[in-house]
Amino acid sequence: IQKLCDRVASSTLLDDRRDAVRALKSLSKKYRLEGGIQAMEHLIRVLQTDRSDSEIIGYALDTLYNVISNDLEEEEQEENVPKQVDDLGSQFTEIFIKQHENVTLLLTLVEEFDFHVRWPGVKLLTSLLKQQGPQVQQIILVSPMGVSRLMDLLADSREVIRNDGVLLLQQLTKSNAAIQKIVAFENAFERLLDIITEEGNSDGGIVVEDCLLLLQNLLKNNNSNQNFFKEGSYIQRMKPWFEVGDDNCGWSAQKVTNLHLMLQLVRVLVSPTNPPGATSSCQKAMFHCGLLQQLCTILMATGVPADILTETINTVSEVIRGCQMNQDYFASVNAPSNPPRPAIVVLLMSMVNERQPFVLRCAVLYCFQCFLYKNQKGQGEIVSTLLPSTIDGNSVSAGQLLCGGLFSTDSLSNWCAAVALAHALQENATLKEQLLRVQLATSIGNPPVSLLQQCTNILSQGSKVQTRVGLLMLLCTWLSNCSIAVTHFLHNPANVPFLTGQIAENLGEEEQLVQGLCALLLGISIYYNDNSLENYRKEKLKQLIEKRIGRENFIEKLGFISKHELYSRAAQKPQPSFSSPDHMMFDHEFTKLVKELEGVISKAIYKSSEEDKKEEEVKKTLEQHDNIVTHYKKVIREQDQELEELKQRITTLTLQNEQLQATVTQQVSQIQQHKDQYNLLKVQLGKDTQHHNSHSDTFQMNGIQTEEVSKLKEELEEWRNKHELLQGQLREKDSVIEKLKSSQLEMGTTEQASQTSKSGGLELSNDLQKELEVLRSQVQLQAAEISKLQMENQKLQIMVPVNKFRIFSLGTKSWRLGVLPTLSVASVLKQPVLRTGSSSEVKALSEEKESLKQHLDSASSTVAILQDEKSKLQQEVAESKKEQDDLLVLLADQDQKLSALKVKLKDLGVPVEDEDDIESGDQGDEDEDGDEEDQD
Repeated sequence: IQKLCDRVASSTLLDDRRDAVRALKSLSKKYRLEGGIQAMEHLIRVLQTDRSDSEIIGYALDTLYNVISNDLEEEEQEENVPKQVDDLGSQFTEIFIKQHENVTLLLTLVEEFDFHVRWPGVKLLTSLLKQQGPQVQQIILVSPMGVSRLMDLLADSREVIRNDGVLLLQQLTKSNAAIQKIVAFENAFERLLDIITEEGNSDGGIVVEDCLLLLQNLLKNNNSNQNFFKEGSYIQRMKPWFEVGDDNCGWSAQKVTNLHLMLQLVRVLVSPTNPPGATSSCQKAMFHCGLLQQLCTILMATGVPADILTETINTVSEVIRGCQMNQDYFASVNAPSNPPRPAIVVLLMSMVNERQPFVLRCAVLYCFQCFLYKNQKGQGEIVSTLLPSTIDGNSVSAGQLLCGGLFSTDSLSNWCAAVALAHALQENATLKEQLLRVQLATSIGNPPVSLLQQCTNILSQGSKVQTRVGLLMLLCTWLSNCSIAVTHFLHNPANVPFLTGQIAENLGEEEQLVQGLCALLLGISIYYNDNSLENYRKEKLKQLIEKRIGRENFIEKLGFISKHELYSRAAQKPQPSFSSPDHMMFDHEFTKLVKELEGVISKAIYKSSEEDKKEEEVKKTLEQHDNIVTHYKKVIREQDQELEELKQRITTLTLQNEQLQATVTQQVSQIQQHKDQYNLLKVQLGKDTQHHNSHSDTFQMNGIQTEEVSKLKEELEEWRNKHELLQGQLREKDSVIEKLKSSQLEMGTTEQASQTSKSGGLELSNDLQKELEVLRSQVQLQAAEISKLQMENQKLQIMVPVNKFRIFSLGTKSWRLGVLPTLSVASVLKQPVLRTGSSSEVKALSEEKESLKQHLDSASSTVAILQDEKSKLQQEVAESKKEQDDLLVLLADQDQKLSALKVKLKDLGVPVEDEDDIESGDQGDEDEDGDEEDQD
């Protein structure tokens, strides 16, 4: 070895150095001590200087591994070797890592892709971590990207390097939370789960086992990584691990190991020692992804190995512990039997069966305790199976199994059943009172006795220590914080003497535990005594202790419980774990009760009667205060509910108010628009008739429905008919005027002829002339009245709303023609009359007088007709005004409806045209209609 080391140090040729290192490698296994002492320094120098040659680097790494590693071949191991080997490996490791650069150099070599460098480098680093883990971890942690470089090993395509990389990370992550977090955030969970899936989950080989061990290192007692695992949805990927087939025969040892580690990994996530919030979120995730259902399937399957079944029961226990949703599901699980039985009943049957393995019975007890933990609903269901009104004689219930186990001849069954029943009463005063109703038929012909009495009877019979401890724990749990149960217990006159007798005796070490529990039970009977029994009032019981036991002796016996070794073990964790059935004495929850009551009972024993009275008064005051507080809490809760309801109502009304305000705002804007339109129409009404004629044929507004349009068309048709009727009347009057004109011409010729008449008829002509003058004046008056009617008629025509409806229009020409008959008569009467005195003239004048009278009568009738027409027109104008007002109101209503419908359509996402677009379209329609009217 010395010569080889000299060659390595002095040779200039690389081949010579390589051969020397290869020779050192072959000698290093057999001569570890010499090789390590003489060659280590030279080998480290080779790693530093000859990095270009992968072969010599590989030999050097293998040689260092042989020197440092303790994995010797079996044939070389002797009885005295292991200790020496351990010392060698640790010493050489310490020498190697003394220079931190050596570890950093090794990390750099591990990055090389060359198999002959990377693989021995991984093995050497793993061996260093095994020998001096914390020191090497610290060096890697401070090395830049040290952990990240090692994480790349999991992605290596060569399985040998990948698998050894898993082993390296196992050693690297042991008991180092900082490295565990770095590895987890380097995507380790994803890679490891992929490897497990590729290898076949639970059916995989030892690689799956190594990955599961690494996952345990990363998750155990590391809340940050547990939270990251849950939030990364990796719990869902655990479900396929537990999908075992129906054929469960022939489980390989590797599969059992893999499944055992998988179950332990689930337990790591829901361990009772984790923070409650993290445990609860993992429990819910396991239920939602179906993992709990899969575990229950394994639980009820046949052919599952005993150790897997035990670990599955423990796993299910912690998945349901304290989680109401999971506990309710577990209560609904049935075993595949005929008829189907609840899984709880099947498990309890195993617990009280003395032929079942001890670890399995402990697991079932733990499962039952976890099912009842913080589960008042489940506690009530268990206790209800014991009550007389709910007992079913055709099937076995959980309560019946517990009672059967409580009074069987097997002391382990007694203890398990007592602890299980105590958990059914934990922190539930109502059930403690209900359990007092349970009656048991001990033998045929004897009256039934209560469950409480039967427990005390078995105690007094001097059974095994384990049985008595279990029954005393049940009684202490039952009587604590339940005055009615204490009264029932003290009502039996044999109970107090039995307890004082047990406490007062000086028994062996095994019985000291029973004495301590008896002292605790008697102390509970004093502390929770409501003084309802005169013979067993608090003061009398204290006096009894003082006389028969002594206060100091009583307190000393009470202290036996917490000083016991088994008590300390049970107080550490909830799961009952005992090395043998004989060590099964205390329950975890009961240790909490002892801690709570030990001090208060000691104080209660030393209190005087006056202090007791004061304490009673204080208790009553506190109870009253608690009742008042409870009442006010209830009132506040109700007020909070009412306040929430009122807030919701206010929110609803506020929204409605905002909607209504928006609607009102829209309606106000619509009303303003209609007012503007109405004012515009009023201005248009004051314009000339020609403007009306040009624009009156078209009128179209938003909101007018088709029924209203048809109605307006019918009214328009009626006005046209009236117009035609008036035109006919005008034509008749025109014909009358023509006749008057012709008569005027005749009268002209008559006047010329009368000039030649004789003067003898002057007197008669004077009379006729006077009469003619009177007629002329009457005609002039009528003409003036007709003119006045004409003016009024024209005014009324202007006032008619021609822009809303088509009304008949009489042109100025027609009215002029209608006046002509009267004007013609007046003009005829105004012609000068020649006075003649001849009889022919008188006769002619008489005839003219008669004709004028006729014409006057016809003119009077014409005036009467025109007055009737005037009154009709006035009536029609009034009606049209009224109809106009009604239409304006209707128009406003229709606009409001349209606005509301638009708002609803907009809320529903339907596109609605803006009013400006619609009005522009309407205006275009009006222009077109106006053009058509002009053409008409």
